[in-house]
Amino acid sequence: MGNFSVVREFVLLGFSHLHEFQILLFAFILLIYVLTLLGNLTIISLTCLDSRLHSPMYFFLCNFSFMEVLVTSTVVPRMLADLLSTHKTMSLAECLSQSFFYFSLGSTNFLILTVMAFDRYVAICRPLHYPTIMNSSVCVKLVVLCWVVGFLSIVSPTLQKTRLWFCGPNVIDHYFCDSAPLLKLSCSDTRHIEFMDFFLSLLFVLATMLLIVVSYVLIVAAVLHIPSSSGRRKAFSTCASHLTVVVLGYGSAIFIYVRPGKGHSTHLNKVVALVTAVVTPFLNPFIFTFRNEKVKEVIGDMTKRILFRDPAAHR
Repeated sequence: MGNFSVVREFVLLGFSHLHEFQILLFAFILLIYVLTLLGNLTIISLTCLDSRLHSPMYFFLCNFSFMEVLVTSTVVPRMLADLLSTHKTMSLAECLSQSFFYFSLGSTNFLILTVMAFDRYVAICRPLHYPTIMNSSVCVKLVVLCWVVGFLSIVSPTLQKTRLWFCGPNVIDHYFCDSAPLLKLSCSDTRHIEFMDFFLSLLFVLATMLLIVVSYVLIVAAVLHIPSSSGRRKAFSTCASHLTVVVLGYGSAIFIYVRPGKGHSTHLNKVVALVTAVVTPFLNPFIFTFRNEKVKEVIGDMTKRILFRDPAAHR
């Protein structure tokens, strides 16, 4: 290493090639980010405040919304700052910290989506045993397990990245410290870390997706045996929003992290990653709201109470 200088800071290129549209892009992403926070925090508040939403399904939805806020907040504020800044450097420690929280929270998200699918399976396929199987203690343990597994799984690859040498270019062609662009800059042998990253991608994306698919196959088989068409419609409607979120989340994750040759289309990867980190968390609250009658009912009742409350009652 004597002939090289050790790199201690990295430059995030982000969307520098769109320099004419930096302000417009900043305004658009800021608006989406604010609406994402408001939408997900609204779901969290409704779930906590209204007793009609005190059930396992909405408990998991509340945790999922909280996770969406955290995942988005690991990358979007820094991206917004870089869009207005000419000094877009990030230390190795900051880079690895951002990468750790982004991927650990993302892994936890996939696990919670899997638990939500299991909850729907029990509710539809084992309705008589649902209160016993999905009691409050079990629900809390499942969520805690998702958090613990999601975070512990990313510890080892992150620690190994702290031992890497960086001695060449220090420009990361991304808007956040993604793993693959960072490893491309290392002078060390990164094959073992790349294999671990790919294995974890398979585990948290394909394996959890397989569990979700199995759950929905069993759900569909059970729903088709419901004699009334209204009963079938109601059963499918409780799963529609979750299934839509699954398709959006898993589609982009598979495209970026579980496909061959992912390093050869950097700009396309950045666009798809932007959809994952910004657009999908923005859409999720609307998907769950518009496709869920009970949530719409709670929102309507709360809106009426706020708008038409009697001022004399507070005197």
